Amino acid sequence: MAWNRTRRRLTALSHRNLRLFFIGEATSMLGSSMSTLAVAFAVLDGGGGRSGLGYVMAARIVPMVVFLMAGGVLADGLGPRRIMLYADALRCVTQAILAGSLLFGHPPIWLFVALVAVWGAGEAFYAPARGALIPQVVAGGASYTGDANALAGLAQSMASVGGPAIAGVAVAMAGPGVVVALDAGTYAVSVVALVLLRSTDRIPGRTPEPGSGRTREKGALREGWAEFRSRTWLWVTTLQFTLFNLLVWAPFLVLGPVVAHERLNGARDWGLIMAVYGAGAVAGGLAMMGGRMPRRPLVVATVATFGWALPSGAIATSMPTLVIAGAALVAGVGSAVSGTLYATTNQHHLPAGVLARVTALTTVGAFVLGPVGLAAAGPMATAVGITAVLGFGAVWQLLASSIVLAVREVRELEGGPAESAG
Repeated sequence: MAWNRTRRRLTALSHRNLRLFFIGEATSMLGSSMSTLAVAFAVLDGGGGRSGLGYVMAARIVPMVVFLMAGGVLADGLGPRRIMLYADALRCVTQAILAGSLLFGHPPIWLFVALVAVWGAGEAFYAPARGALIPQVVAGGASYTGDANALAGLAQSMASVGGPAIAGVAVAMAGPGVVVALDAGTYAVSVVALVLLRSTDRIPGRTPEPGSGRTREKGALREGWAEFRSRTWLWVTTLQFTLFNLLVWAPFLVLGPVVAHERLNGARDWGLIMAVYGAGAVAGGLAMMGGRMPRRPLVVATVATFGWALPSGAIATSMPTLVIAGAALVAGVGSAVSGTLYATTNQHHLPAGVLARVTALTTVGAFVLGPVGLAAAGPMATAVGITAVLGFGAVWQLLASSIVLAVREVRELEGGPAESAG
């Protein structure tokens, strides 16, 4: 029985395009997950401190906020696979330069910031294109979209398990430069996988809009914005993630490694915590595959977001590593469940021709204040203490999820496709 359920959940891998997509995603995300931890401890070990780490992390998010909409427009106009190829090539070169800097010297904070910013720019173009590519590579049609999203989430979750665990040991034994060099290689693997995909860049029924390029771009942005603002459930959940990244996740990402560096066993303990978070995400991703879409998907997704309060709360109350890891496990399960349901709901309820643009809008909305949270986490912790910053974030997450559940459109939206608004 259990084997039959597992086989059903992995049916999506029988499709050639999805199998290639999964290989590329899993490989590049593994490298990114390793590199994120390596860069954090390279900054801390180099004397950058909590403020320097915050600036470096913010540098990765700022270009995403700036370029995401352009990435969405280009992906809808030129085809998502093409944009993803360019973005992966850019990230491969950038990480190779950063690896060389770490292997042959001690780069200053400004160089970290510059290179990480270029890395973030590549992600800004990749993310909305990825959201638009998934429905196109599903050979079995719309009925497989939920499994495809769960599979994509599973690739990220698997990387979240292996990446920090491997990086924690590798940084201690070989140094961060080796880990970043491996990340550069994983982007090359992703490029090959995307090249081998069967043609996916044509969306049936779409024809170029008349007018100049600038006019078409403005019209495309207006069309995407109209679709976004006409759906209350969409902008409410986006606002939830805007404040989550500002008040909860950004402080956790900056202050968590600081606590590990100062109170726990450094990169190894932080790697363990983030690996367990990834293990929870893998479990959540597997649970979402092969099953039916919940009748009220956003209710289930929002309930899952309560778990994000636990890791910050565990660190704020000075819990030991294993307790923090347990909290991260629950948060990881919730991350996979909510991510799959939000993505599938968007793809069911939004027209295919604007999906990349709306994905860009939701991603920009979610991350627009993230750089502020990352840059401010260190100074705020210095002013009021790490416990106060992370404790506030935990309480906020519980409150925000409760408010979103109270929104009627969130509670009543059903899982099946709906007609476009407007």
